[in-house]
Amino acid sequence: MKRLFIIGMTISLLLGACSSKLPIETNMSNTVKDFSFTTQDEEDLSLEDLKGEWWIADFVFTNCVTVCLPMTSNMSSLQDSLKENDIEIQFVSFSVDPDYDTPEVLREYADEYNADLSNWSFLTGYDFDTIKEVSVKSFKAPILEAKSGSDQVTHDTRFFLVNPEGKIVKGYDGVNSESMKDIIKDLKALDSDELL
Repeated sequence: MKRLFIIGMTISLLLGACSSKLPIETNMSNTVKDFSFTTQDEEDLSLEDLKGEWWIADFVFTNCVTVCLPMTSNMSSLQDSLKENDIEIQFVSFSVDPDYDTPEVLREYADEYNADLSNWSFLTGYDFDTIKEVSVKSFKAPILEAKSGSDQVTHDTRFFLVNPEGKIVKGYDGVNSESMKDIIKDLKALDSDELL
């Protein structure tokens, strides 16, 4: 009986060591599938490039007339706030309208929102089916192609916090500016060495 107890305790300790508990409340646990896409500067950015860093992702498109406006505005404000708080992470915005959103169009869009492109990448260089697969399979985020006669894609409006191993740990309301405070609070709660 004592031997079984020791074996049980050893297994518990090993399992506990394997799962690192974050100092924030999480609401997701999905692994981002491998990708390699084109940035606004016509460079490649892959999941491998982001490994070892915390990053925030969202899905937008430049012709959007509704939710993308507050989302990108909020992301820009978030980038500024994190810079003021000396918190360094990466930002990744996936275009859900890759046919229209060329690197040049994405550069102009980034400029409109005063995006600092040193740590914010706008991605394109794939077809709609590819980004739909990334959105649905990795981020569990629904996406619908524009209806006939429209150029408006329906997509998820969350901001996703991704850990250095490529696991999505939390989703936030990207349209609500108040949610940016939650993101900042969560990132401050993470140990500073986790953000390096």
